[in-house]
Amino acid sequence: MSHNTFGQLFRVTTWGESHGPALGCVVDGCPPGIRFTLAEIQHWMDLRKPGQSSFVTQRREDDIVKVLSGVMADADGETLVTTGTPISMLIENTDQRSKDYGEIARQYRPGHADYTYDVKYGIRDYRGGGRSSARETAARVAAGSLARKVVPGVVVRGALVQIGIHKINRDNWDWSEVGNNPFFAPDPEIVPVWEEYLSDIRKKGSSIGAVIEIVAENVPAGIGAPIYAKLDQDIASNLMSINAVKGVEIGNGFGAAEITGEENADEMRIGNDGKPYFLSNHAGGILGGIATGQPVVARFAVKPTSSILTERRSIDADGKEVELRTKGRHDPCVGIRAVPVGEAMVACTIADHYLRDRGQTGRLK
Repeated sequence: MSHNTFGQLFRVTTWGESHGPALGCVVDGCPPGIRFTLAEIQHWMDLRKPGQSSFVTQRREDDIVKVLSGVMADADGETLVTTGTPISMLIENTDQRSKDYGEIARQYRPGHADYTYDVKYGIRDYRGGGRSSARETAARVAAGSLARKVVPGVVVRGALVQIGIHKINRDNWDWSEVGNNPFFAPDPEIVPVWEEYLSDIRKKGSSIGAVIEIVAENVPAGIGAPIYAKLDQDIASNLMSINAVKGVEIGNGFGAAEITGEENADEMRIGNDGKPYFLSNHAGGILGGIATGQPVVARFAVKPTSSILTERRSIDADGKEVELRTKGRHDPCVGIRAVPVGEAMVACTIADHYLRDRGQTGRLK
């Protein structure tokens, strides 16, 4: 199985399966001299890990990260400094229940990658989906924690803006609220609505989709490239690679189809400091594939997980028609834990383009 790597200069390779002994990543191309602590990495891992509320899977994983290579300890004994060599990070799996999947070892779960993996490779890991499991995204978050350190001043934040038919009120947007509820919601008024809605979904053994918004601030103007190496192109590609993602938009995205050119154009003026500024940000901080210096804004839609208790019609590996339901521990809304994953993928993309721009233009932005 190939295609386990993304990025050009800041390159991330993930490895491992949902029910294997461990998973992890190798980050190649991280500049030397980047300083970080294990606690900083663990902070981001803890945001993604399962079992933190009744609205996510009850699989209990501590997601403790071990850094195996590419760093040296500083004099204080806690700070690690990158050496410029490949950084390998490992996350052990400690709460697998492979027996939950025994009954579907030869049955294809509707909406999952079971059939496509089998038809391509002639074999599949039925224990939670193997590499196709969202468990793999833990390694991406570990890599993203380093990527955040590469570009000076960049802040990457995410929020859940829609679950099912229930959207946030953008007039209530408050970043400080994101960490105060189990949904990463920036609107405190939507929290009780989502709690009641998801509780009903969970009790029925069903699932629902969601929309996540990622905002990257202080992105240096000029990074990115035209035509086939656009910053928004790579953001869309990397977000699309996240499990269960079925749609990505940059800026106002599909909303641009509903407005006129006069409304959509981000007009410009010169500020008192002599620098240009924009009067709006419909472009999501990117024009012609190159960052404008405005916040980079991306949204992605996550489908309802197909691991549900309701029986669904399918077939098995022997060509027989079956009806099956998925046992085990699953997220009623997998989009909740996708927020830190989306942040990580955008952070990795920006770090990669920052290094590529520095290599081509020689500018230290």
